[in-house]
Amino acid sequence: MKVLLTHDVEHLGKAGELKDVSGGFGRNYLIPKGFAVLATKGQIRQAEERMAAQRRRAEAGRKDAQALAERINGVTLHFVVRVGEQDRLYGSVTNVDIAEKLQAQLGIEVDRRKIELEEPIKRTGAYAVKVRLLSDVEPVVNVIVEPEGGLPATIDEGPSDQDVPQL
Repeated sequence: MKVLLTHDVEHLGKAGELKDVSGGFGRNYLIPKGFAVLATKGQIRQAEERMAAQRRRAEAGRKDAQALAERINGVTLHFVVRVGEQDRLYGSVTNVDIAEKLQAQLGIEVDRRKIELEEPIKRTGAYAVKVRLLSDVEPVVNVIVEPEGGLPATIDEGPSDQDVPQL
């Protein structure tokens, strides 16, 4: 019996695929549960049209993601935050903060869940943060976390100008 799957069925196939199954499995399980329909010429043609439309939408989405990746790849975001001892932040810089900064700086809305930050940033410094737009489209955003009011007093600023010999 030939059936056209309307939903993904584990160990059988994905939605839109044409499968040859035993008569009992098709009549007693797949069709009553709504996982498949009997494969007629009209059903097959409709499924092919749906799959073609889905491929077109996916390709358009890929082009949009590529264009967005080109705009945000290598962008540098500066965060000025309050710090305590040993450059530790009061609070943290999270993926939500990065998404908001992208929105404010570039006018680009990026879903916070697509910003890959293993844990919130809790120290000053420079960080490279991936933004996963698609499985193979991952631009990198540079995040620089700086202390408020310049360098904190706890950091040794090195030798002064008087200690450095003049050439």
